[in-house]
Amino acid sequence: MAITGRIWRVSGPVVIADGMRGSQVYEVVDVGEERLTGEIIALEREKAVIQVYEDTVGLRVGEPVVGTGEILMVELGPGMVGNIYDGVQRSLITMMEDIGDFLTRGARTHALDRETKWHFTPTVKAGDTVQEGDIIGTVPETGLIEHKIMIPIGIQGTVRNISEGDFTVEETIATLDHEGKEIPVTMVQRWPARKPRIYKKRFFPEDLLVTGTRIIDYLFPLALGGKAAIPGGFGTGKTVNLQQMARWSQTHLNIYVGCGERGNEMADVLHSFKKLRDPATDRLLQEKEIFIANTSNMPVVAREISIYTGITMAEYFRDMGYDVLLVADSTSRWAEAMREIGARLEETPGEEGFPTYLGSRLASFYERSGRVTCVGSPERMGSATVIGSVSPPGADFSEPVTQSTLRIIDALYSLDVALANRRHFPTISWLQSYSQYADSVDKWWTKISTDYTEVRNKTLIILQNEADLEEIVRLVGPEALPEEDKLLLLVARMIREDFLMQSAYHPVDTYSPPERSHKMLSAIIRFYDVAKEMAESGMLVSEISQSKLIPRISRMKDIPHDQIDDYVKKLRADMDKGLVAEQGGA
Repeated sequence: MAITGRIWRVSGPVVIADGMRGSQVYEVVDVGEERLTGEIIALEREKAVIQVYEDTVGLRVGEPVVGTGEILMVELGPGMVGNIYDGVQRSLITMMEDIGDFLTRGARTHALDRETKWHFTPTVKAGDTVQEGDIIGTVPETGLIEHKIMIPIGIQGTVRNISEGDFTVEETIATLDHEGKEIPVTMVQRWPARKPRIYKKRFFPEDLLVTGTRIIDYLFPLALGGKAAIPGGFGTGKTVNLQQMARWSQTHLNIYVGCGERGNEMADVLHSFKKLRDPATDRLLQEKEIFIANTSNMPVVAREISIYTGITMAEYFRDMGYDVLLVADSTSRWAEAMREIGARLEETPGEEGFPTYLGSRLASFYERSGRVTCVGSPERMGSATVIGSVSPPGADFSEPVTQSTLRIIDALYSLDVALANRRHFPTISWLQSYSQYADSVDKWWTKISTDYTEVRNKTLIILQNEADLEEIVRLVGPEALPEEDKLLLLVARMIREDFLMQSAYHPVDTYSPPERSHKMLSAIIRFYDVAKEMAESGMLVSEISQSKLIPRISRMKDIPHDQIDDYVKKLRADMDKGLVAEQGGA
């Protein structure tokens, strides 16, 4: 029986209802005459504290509050890929078709279309015994995603009947028999947003997540199933970096969560993904993307749940055996929403007003990443990789959200305001960033080239030595340095400008496959080795800097992918002949 109370107090997105004895924490309720969606977050005797996921302007004391008896659930099934949701998983595409361009309060819609029919092909037969997580059939959802229909968690039995055909997500596709009870199975599952999905075993990530961004893939690699953060001040390109990862990462599925970001940025993402194509398959990227749009002008409370909605979807596709990437832009806006709600609830504030449970909430999100053996048969492995951006005010990395995040993640891509001012993009600092996955993905890289570790280590040493020389150069100028240091500065500049700098808007340079990245950087390191030998034999660095090989190296970024192999081979062959100014014509 639904419990009905009355609004007793309204404080922004927080509503206190009286007469709610018998309700449960995190139960979904309908608030007011317009039936605004809310969630109980605290109970005290007859009163329930509710956070409302829509604008509460106009609510009056005494309006009804009706409990649903259910906690907030995420609908999982065919129809998710390519869709656009708000923070509480209302399909914005469906609501635009039904309501128009401007949403009204209290609008409701199903997350999954109830009318679309999907062709279901069974992979088990009548008489088979199935357990939770078992794959019983497939649905071709898009050209890139084959949706695997799984037995819901907590259900088992013997297949009584199952058939191939076209079904909606609510129609019964199979019937199970368990201890004399008939259990219908449909293509839709519902799962609590805040509860992690179960798995058999968790493994340390060891395969590279190919993002197409050279500084990440090569110098600070992120593994499939890893967790990373991108903190940076205003104008350093956090959103562009996350968009690049969501566009080009070579995973089976990417989920983009726009959490409290500008509406025009989210609109740009949605517009661009309709045109871009996956470099591996040449199919539209939209066929492997899910979008959750909770912009800065949307209700603040929905920011918090949008993160959990996204990670639940990621775990669901992970359980099918897919590699999934979730990017969250940004967790700072999420934390700000928690701070606002905490203030409304009159909670004791922590540092800078953030709630004292900020760290545990961040951990509960990031720790749902991982590479796991999935529940059910056939045996399969899947991964969920999480990358969140952090927006510290004034680029102050000592603020609570950044510091709490640093204690959780294993890869940091620190964005530098100084690099942005120099128009060096991406602005990922090679001096402040790090990755704890470098050793574990080394085996993956050695399949590309056995000298990966050597090239990477040489590059990092050159960049670090350049930083050490900067103060001396500022004091006495580069001309006072010995020839060896002059050469190091020359090669460090080549690494920065010809390898680390990468244009997100260049048709070729926007995505750099690992093989291409290695060829480019190894060519620069080869130039350094040859130049070092010639400098030791008496050639001045001023002569080496006039070599026509240097502009040819800088043009590597513009060479199409199918021509880069021949281009670098010719470049290296010319290097072996020497570095005189006349050598190495275009």
